This record gives sequence, structure tokens and C-alpha cells, in this order.
Amino acid sequence: MKIATWNINGVRARIGNLIAWLKESDPDIVCLQEIKSANEQFPRLEIEALGYHVETNGQKGFNGVAILSKLKFDEVHRGLPGDDADEHARFIEGVFSTPRGALRVVSLYLPNGNPIGTEKFSYKLGWMARLERWATERLALEEPLVMGGDYNVIPENGDARNPEVWVNDALFQPESRQALRRLVNLGFTDATRASTDAKDVFTFWDYQAGAWQKNNGIRIDFQMLSPEAANLLTSASVEKHVRAWEKPSDHVPVAIELAA
Repeated sequence: MKIATWNINGVRARIGNLIAWLKESDPDIVCLQEIKSANEQFPRLEIEALGYHVETNGQKGFNGVAILSKLKFDEVHRGLPGDDADEHARFIEGVFSTPRGALRVVSLYLPNGNPIGTEKFSYKLGWMARLERWATERLALEEPLVMGGDYNVIPENGDARNPEVWVNDALFQPESRQALRRLVNLGFTDATRASTDAKDVFTFWDYQAGAWQKNNGIRIDFQMLSPEAANLLTSASVEKHVRAWEKPSDHVPVAIELAA
């Protein structure tokens, strides 16, 4: 089973790229972030025509997440619990039946948090604390759980081509990195790092200053696997070539293969 995550940076603006990629990559389940679309405006017909079921947690103009799946959804849960006042569409969970039993897949879009010293950074850390609490409860189910998404955290210096550029950015702050480490230490496996220790493995290149041409990237898109999912992991890859397409997202898909 192939599961991919991709910050599409506007699904309606990049529907051509999304359809082309779905045909080329042929994932079974896709986690999308930054769809920047209300639920009723999501271009589901084009995607459903390729054999996918579509569930969204959308928001007009910004944020928004979705899950596309060739498997039927048994359950769908929208929104990260823990703050009833949080109206940002950043989280959706799908539950599926497989020959091995239940599979849980989450698409999440973690807050950016900039600028530091503002309520935006506090919101980022608060959201990560809520995610940690939610994940702790889900791990107790002892089921395969895949949390794919844009985490907006650079875990280590080696996850940035030029780490010194990011020292004053919310993605690189000790508090952000520690929050991600606490999540991993619950028992999650970063699928990409479990598959390679190669340098210059990036998932995001800014549109500015020729970042893509210079390979001035960072790695902020992950698939985090529960122990039960990690036991099924056979490979992980970053589909970097998609960044070179016309009208690209500034992120690229991160894919994993799980034993069926």
C-alpha cells in the first residue's frame, strides 16, 4: 500500500499537477495540506474520476486538509481536539479496513508560528501539545497509524541546506524542535529518516531567490508512523521531481510503502 503526503499549496490552482501526479505516482491514500478551499469548492469530481474517495476539512482561502483514498472510509474525524475556539482547518483523520485490520491515516498542517514572540508562535506550540495528547490516546489503540503532513518544523541542522538562515525562524526554534521530539519519543518513526540518512533530503524549496535551482531546501514534511505501522514499512521516498513542474507547489510529495 502506497501512502503519500503533499502540501499542494492551493488545490484549485494546481489541480492539473495533482491529477498528473495521481496518475503517475498512483498512491492508494493521499494526505493533502493547504488545499486553500472550502469543502464545497474542492474539485472532487476530477479526483473521484480517478477512483478516489474524497474527504476534506476545508477553509476558504487558506489552511485546509484532505484525504484521498482508493479505500472506502469507515470513519472520518475533523479537527484536532483540545481547543473548541480553534477554527483553523488543519487536521483530518480517516479510518480504513485492510486485510490486516484497521488503519488510521491523518493529514495535518501544523501552524507556521512566525513571527516568534507573538501569539502565532504560542498557537504553534499549543497545537503541538494538543497533537501530542491526541497521539498518546491513539497509540493506546495499538493500531497502524500514519500521520502525514506539513509539520513546519526543521528537526535537525542537517534537514536544512543552510541552517544558519533559519535560526530566527519559528520552524527552527528549540521549543518547536523539542515539541516534535516529544511527539517522536512517544514511539513514532519518521519514515524518511528510517529509510535513509542521506544529506540534502528536502521537501520544501521557497519560490524566492532561486532556492529550487540552488537546492536550498528544508525538510519539514513527514510521515510519522506508530510502531504497528513502522513494522509494515518497506520503503519511503521523496518525489522531488514534481518541484520542477510548471506552476509547482513549494512542497513535494513524501511517499511510503506499507506491506499489504
